[in-house]
Amino acid sequence: MLVVLSPAKTLDVETPAPVAVFSEADLLDESQLLINRCNQLSMQDIASLMKVSDKIAGLNVARFSQWHRPFALNNAKQALFAFQGDVYTGLQAESLSSEALNYAQIHLRILSGLYGLLRPLDLMQAYRLEMGTKLDNLRGVNLYQFWGSLITQSLNKALQAQGDDLLINLASNEYFKAVNKKQLNGKIITPVFKDQKNGQYKVISFYAKKARGLMARYIVEQQVTGLDKLTEFDSAGYYFVESASSATELIFYRDEM
Repeated sequence: MLVVLSPAKTLDVETPAPVAVFSEADLLDESQLLINRCNQLSMQDIASLMKVSDKIAGLNVARFSQWHRPFALNNAKQALFAFQGDVYTGLQAESLSSEALNYAQIHLRILSGLYGLLRPLDLMQAYRLEMGTKLDNLRGVNLYQFWGSLITQSLNKALQAQGDDLLINLASNEYFKAVNKKQLNGKIITPVFKDQKNGQYKVISFYAKKARGLMARYIVEQQVTGLDKLTEFDSAGYYFVESASSATELIFYRDEM
């Protein structure tokens, strides 16, 4: 079972990670090409392209200009600990055991606009470059065209290395669109988390993001390998609803408190 997550806009690259072990991302040469392109952009270009304030645009100008290799613990941080935000609040990586982290390194991947695909312990430097950004580049007019089949090829390698063809999609639509489903050598299963509100069950973004992180944690802690165990997920009050699920979507409900 291979799990994919989205990254987060919120980062913490200052606080030291709880572990010193790290790895190097496989697609850093591609990242360098994107950094070279981003360093051609002015603050105004970035503000317009990313639809952010001048303050955030200025921060990203600085991040792009300061991005440099080689990565080490004094200038970068392991991805699983660097990303913050709702998904990572649910995952609570800092409290994972070394056994769970080792399992995650094999069975968990993070999609990224800048890095393509990250293992949990891959070092990264701070950035903001969402996958849906329409940044023209040497391969096309957006990041989907830039990454092409590279992310899917990396996922195929990871699927082969971890031993089966089951891919659990806990990423957002924006990020999972970077995966070429026809080229993927795996069966895609997408868990969907719905909360009860006014008597109806619906996807509420904040809760759904946190639930994705909770499920990722459950998978690496329990070393889940099959769908039977996956459907036993019951963190934070969620429960599997077989009647609402399908062969490709697993539906989890949570009742109104």
